[in-house]
Amino acid sequence: MFLLSKAYLFLANPNFWLPVLLATGTGLLWTRYRRAGRRVLTATVAFIVVIATMPVGYMAIAVLEDRFPTVHQPPARIDGIIVLGGTVNQFMTMARGQPALTDGAERLTEFVALARRHPEARLVFTGGSAAVFMQELKESEVARMFFDQMGLDTSRIVFESESRNTWENAVFTHRLMQPRPGAVWVLITSALHMPRAVGAFRKAGWTPLPFPVDYLTYGHLHLTPRLDLGGGIDDLWTAMREWMALAAYRILGRTDTVLPAPKR
Repeated sequence: MFLLSKAYLFLANPNFWLPVLLATGTGLLWTRYRRAGRRVLTATVAFIVVIATMPVGYMAIAVLEDRFPTVHQPPARIDGIIVLGGTVNQFMTMARGQPALTDGAERLTEFVALARRHPEARLVFTGGSAAVFMQELKESEVARMFFDQMGLDTSRIVFESESRNTWENAVFTHRLMQPRPGAVWVLITSALHMPRAVGAFRKAGWTPLPFPVDYLTYGHLHLTPRLDLGGGIDDLWTAMREWMALAAYRILGRTDTVLPAPKR
């Protein structure tokens, strides 16, 4: 499933199939299938215009980011704090000799801040490698380097370094920490990713307190017109990737619902 998901995501990426459609349509214009070529090009250009001018991807992202509220005041008692990986580049770190952070670095910075405010809490970083090749290079080692540079005592942190995706984050971390019933565990990840993460952790056997960070939108009510093809495609692909993952997790039984919601 891990390799299949990687292949599917490559083929589904608009940055892959948009050039293919443009090249196909142009090629057909020089054959006896000129009418088909015009149709392919017209449909592709129409799609490009819509994505460049309408906030389609933005709205799809905002729906996910607004699913769980921002935590402005964490509970006074916290038994444990979990932060999900996916925010470091272990290959660049190896090449340059310093922690290389990627989009979503707020996961790590908020983890440090919360850990300092709650010295009694158990701390967990969960993240191995989502790469198809060179699995021996682990995100957890980059995170350890970063936390050490930030002055956080890494002896407090349990590093789970075998997980390759969100489902394995949840299962492996639960197996490692064995949380007791009623314990208050905070789960830190990107707001976009929080619904899937919460669904997976609940399915794995616990109900953490969602602590979303790393917002990409101002919310679904803050929509502004624009003319930005690159940004529109990036937003669309970001949203597509997460919505497809939510659907796949539901089909595979890794969540109980397509779009997990806060507990009432």
